[in-house]
Amino acid sequence: MIQTVEIKNMKLGEGIPKICIPLVAKTKTEILEYAKNLEGVTLDVVELRIDHFEKVENIEAVIDLLKSLREILKETPILFTFRSLKEGGEKELSIAQYVKLNCEVAKSRLVDLVDVELFSGDEYVKEIIEVAHSEGVKVIMSNHDFFKTPEKNVIIERLVRMQELGTDIAKIAVMPNTLKDVLVLLEATLEMKENHAKVPVVTMSMGGKGVISRVAGEIFGSALTFGAVNKVSAPGQLEAKKLVTILETLHEAL
Repeated sequence: MIQTVEIKNMKLGEGIPKICIPLVAKTKTEILEYAKNLEGVTLDVVELRIDHFEKVENIEAVIDLLKSLREILKETPILFTFRSLKEGGEKELSIAQYVKLNCEVAKSRLVDLVDVELFSGDEYVKEIIEVAHSEGVKVIMSNHDFFKTPEKNVIIERLVRMQELGTDIAKIAVMPNTLKDVLVLLEATLEMKENHAKVPVVTMSMGGKGVISRVAGEIFGSALTFGAVNKVSAPGQLEAKKLVTILETLHEAL
């Protein structure tokens, strides 16, 4: 049975998929201005894509940014994400830097969730999870393939492995090269939901071909979807207002 995850006033894993809006900008000023512009936007989570931040290697600067961001976003849950180059991110850190960054941010308790990439290495993944959980911070474990869609059993195996490592939420994003690839992702999501999931699952097929996967989560079993306000963080993201309308329309039809 899938366990829901409660983060502030949000319950992930039931009902309409929750909406996450990424903040993608280089400077503190730009990031904070972007956050201010989210007032009035329907959303559930804000993701800080810290790999785009020009001072990401300076943990003090990152913490300072988070303090200011928290003042603006107040009780809105914040997801902290450093996306590596190999998984579609903007920069690369050494594994030691990556672990320290995520652990120090979790210790600050200025965020509600941290994103940990599955293929960072089991010992490093477990270290970040242990620190995050000790501070009351949830973990989204993720895997991104910007080139192809793995076979259905591989997608499921990766999501199951995330559960085994102790994640609170399991996420995978893949790139379809054909429409059949989109079906593979949706079938994997449904099978995961019905037969294997113990935690909320987040899946998406990227690009134009995969847009259906970003809005059909309530049907197939994806608990969170990403929308854009000014700038997308991955191909295929819908504008936030359109996303809300589509999700609500599908919910009413079910």
